[in-house]
Amino acid sequence: MFSIIGLVFIVLMVFGGYVMAGGKMEIITHAAPYEIMIIMGSAVGAFVMGNDLHVVKQAAGDLVAAITGPKWKKSDYQDLLCLMFELLRLAKDSPVAAEAHIEDPTESTIFSRYPKITSDHEACELICDTIRSILMNFDDPHQVEDLFEKQLDGLHEEKLHSAHALQGMADALPALGIVAAVLGIIKTMASIDKPPEVLGQMIGGALVGTFLGVFFAYCLVGPLANKVIGVREAEKNFYALIRESIVASLHLHTPQMCIEVARRNLPGGTRPSFSDVDEALKALKKEAA
Repeated sequence: MFSIIGLVFIVLMVFGGYVMAGGKMEIITHAAPYEIMIIMGSAVGAFVMGNDLHVVKQAAGDLVAAITGPKWKKSDYQDLLCLMFELLRLAKDSPVAAEAHIEDPTESTIFSRYPKITSDHEACELICDTIRSILMNFDDPHQVEDLFEKQLDGLHEEKLHSAHALQGMADALPALGIVAAVLGIIKTMASIDKPPEVLGQMIGGALVGTFLGVFFAYCLVGPLANKVIGVREAEKNFYALIRESIVASLHLHTPQMCIEVARRNLPGGTRPSFSDVDEALKALKKEAA
């Protein structure tokens, strides 16, 4: 939503200021379709040529994510804390029972309480693989934390491929705008015998290419690439909750203290309050009693 609001504000300020200064929109509206075809067509073609199919598909999904915002909301962070509390408590009391839940999360009564998390492949894999390895006596907290961090960094870097590709497109757009402008000048030079007012309009139309290349780079594609990075950073923070809670449990803290340690490592904007988490955990304990 904020991405759309920002784009509307940019368009109003840029073109509104241009019109208020006495600029004629007819020149831009006449040249824009052809210039956009040249600039964005070549940009998309270069993007497809320079990236594999996986990155192209990922970029399409990332553009949607840039508009809709991060996948995980504040309530999801609380759900993940509750899920980890249930799993850590069960793993402490009955490792065999915990193993049954992590071997098939889709059939687990614990995971089924949190369908959004269960449907996320990365979250389930991080939780189940890490707890499974601990149950197999890979339980040194420093080694587990190091392994988890490497896995998390690899996952994060993979999810940033399309953001880097989009930023590369943004970096190329000003140059592609110059390409469109040069083509417009070539067209103008072929009509050098026209009256000055006609040549002026043709040169103005050619310069629209330069303007649009810079505009798309710094007011559209570049900000979207940056927003994608922010969305992926938020996802990394979500997955890091799993690491914090599990590592705390390996330091022999109680399950509730593990959850508190994980909660306090969250950024303020997504961190559930202590009272909200405490009430949710009390409800789980009451249900289990």
